[in-house]
Amino acid sequence: MRPRERFARAIVAGRYAIVAFWVAAAIVLSLVLPSIDQAQVGALGDLVPNDAAAIQAEQRSATLFGFPLLSRNILVQRDPAGLSKAALARFATRTYALNRHLMPGLTGIAGALPLTNALARPPLARERGTTALTYLFFPTDIGPIGRAGLIDRLEKRSVSPPGDALVGATGSLSARQEQATVIENRLPLVEIATVLVVLAAVALHFRALVAPLLNLAAVAIAYLVAIRLIAYIGSRVGVSVPREVTPVIIVLLFGVLTDYSIFFLSRFRRLLAEELEPRAAAVRATAEIAPIVMVAGISVAAASAALLVARLGFLQAFGPGMALAVLVGLAVAVTFVPAIMAITGTATFWPSRPRRELPPEEAGEFVDASRRPGRSRALGLAARHPLVIALVCIAVLGAGASGLSHMKVGNPLIRGLPDANPISKAYAAAAKGFAPGVISPTVVVVEAGGIVARRKPLAHLQRLLTRQPGVAAVAGPGSVPFRVARGAALSSTGNAARYIVMLKSDPLGAAAIDDLRRLQRRMPGLLGDVGLPAAHASFAGDTALVSETVEETFGDLARVAPVAILAVALLLALFLRALVAPLYLVAASLLALCASLGATAYIFVDLLGYAELTYYVPFMATVLLLALGSDYNVFIVGRIWDTARTRPIRAAIVEAGASASKPIAAAGLILGLSFALLAIVPLAAFREIAVAMTVGLLIDAFLVRTLLVPALMALVGERSGWPGKRLVRPPVALPESTT
Repeated sequence: MRPRERFARAIVAGRYAIVAFWVAAAIVLSLVLPSIDQAQVGALGDLVPNDAAAIQAEQRSATLFGFPLLSRNILVQRDPAGLSKAALARFATRTYALNRHLMPGLTGIAGALPLTNALARPPLARERGTTALTYLFFPTDIGPIGRAGLIDRLEKRSVSPPGDALVGATGSLSARQEQATVIENRLPLVEIATVLVVLAAVALHFRALVAPLLNLAAVAIAYLVAIRLIAYIGSRVGVSVPREVTPVIIVLLFGVLTDYSIFFLSRFRRLLAEELEPRAAAVRATAEIAPIVMVAGISVAAASAALLVARLGFLQAFGPGMALAVLVGLAVAVTFVPAIMAITGTATFWPSRPRRELPPEEAGEFVDASRRPGRSRALGLAARHPLVIALVCIAVLGAGASGLSHMKVGNPLIRGLPDANPISKAYAAAAKGFAPGVISPTVVVVEAGGIVARRKPLAHLQRLLTRQPGVAAVAGPGSVPFRVARGAALSSTGNAARYIVMLKSDPLGAAAIDDLRRLQRRMPGLLGDVGLPAAHASFAGDTALVSETVEETFGDLARVAPVAILAVALLLALFLRALVAPLYLVAASLLALCASLGATAYIFVDLLGYAELTYYVPFMATVLLLALGSDYNVFIVGRIWDTARTRPIRAAIVEAGASASKPIAAAGLILGLSFALLAIVPLAAFREIAVAMTVGLLIDAFLVRTLLVPALMALVGERSGWPGKRLVRPPVALPESTT
């Protein structure tokens, strides 16, 4: 008896104990271990490079000058008809009181910096006298919740009169906290919608009411166990999965486990239709499907775990978290699902009864594949005209991939919030009165021995900075009196000067990143032009931080993608005992991935008018689609491989491919719909992930696995199995002629 058969018999024999074990594990872990929210230990450092030069420059600026100039919480007042003199007077008085700590209950605010467009000039000011901003500064020991409380208290106590035209607070830290709140509020809806979609899809696929409930039970157990283990392990090692990716892990777990359940249930139903006794059918289905599911699940987990080589903290947490979720789902799929099938038997597919559908080959008939309906016809075309089908598929995927040429990325943290959100409304109001870059200026620190004494070169540098592309305004040593500049723009050490650079575009967007990078490249030349060739410049602020994060993320992609590809290819090679097939299977997955990302760029940039995609969306989609594509590779190729032992390769493609492609199509559709539900979270990043994953999974299930992979297999033929012999059939002796 082979190991797979012994495993299957053991699962069916211990079916009641297995079900009891998983139910108990889900209950106990839910009661004992922390939730994802309770285990949050990360901070901003999880989302940016730990050694970011922008953070170091910000800290050095505060040390050299005694106080910071960067604020990520801003109070916005705006009256399109113009702020009254009384409102502007209260604005100035409030700023003075905050800086002197004269406002009871608000002493937690370390300081405030005022800015109004009553005096500012274009291009910084877009209007005149309509908008006033108060940049708020807080001690480092006051967290986001404490800051939000102080800002709320400030608004209610001193900016409430209607004449002050208060819009609200905005800024990157306010937006990040608001984003977490939006996710937390919508997460239950995502879970409920995913459950309903999975239930409906599985019920329609099997035309049954019990099967979707069994699948839901498996998903619920895997979810409760995995999410608690992820939180617990993360808290133990000091790295948590950020809220931004928690819904992705949940949807992934729902979808992957549903995929595996469909594979098991589809084979179980077919065997029951052949009039096998339920427990015997469960044993055989488990013996046939469990090895394929195990390889598929391990492939997904291995590709996910490749994120360990990333440098960004949240990617390092997301990878193992996703891998652990998949492994838990895999364990539930190969134990709980077969066990519950053996218990419920034919009732699994109630109220319908499994009926045998003999394919023509099993009935001893030959039918031209081109005359069959649906997917069999597509597989027949791929088998009979592999070169034509492969070229057409590659051309279609290449057209989609062309969208990569104009994809830009940024971190539209504030603009990614719903338009009606208070943070977004305050940003929009500020961006009407000022250039959007005013929300988060960039600080440039220039250091050299005795540089404070060189006022003319410093003033000249300020004028040159103002003329750079994308710059709206610059404040620094050349625009304030010496007594004010001393300490604010000129360090008391005499060796440093700093400038505030306000950009014309969203400081977290792709355009601002491009403008800043151009300025960073030109800065050594500008210093030389003003006679400060020995000076060194460093850049601090959200734009510099996002620029580094984007660069680091794509550096991580260059490190992670080869590891993930190698892991998937290696597992395919071990499973198929071949080296040729894994090459074109992985190549097909990569082409599908490029087409998915390119199509996503076309949809958002060209069709919907987005300025950029969120920087981590292409990264996450790459890892997820590479991992999930290996699922379908293993399932369809494994079935074709088994059939090819007794049939010619092209006949095996049509026969096994037809039976395997239906579950793959159903699984791909359900998984795609599950990821589409991420769009329920009203954030730009989630809409982008939803589209990228849905498009990618549908391309994979309905184009790549149905047409391209079969065509490539038919084209390469038995050489696909090299150096193994699994596809080499013994010669069949031809009957002697009677003529």
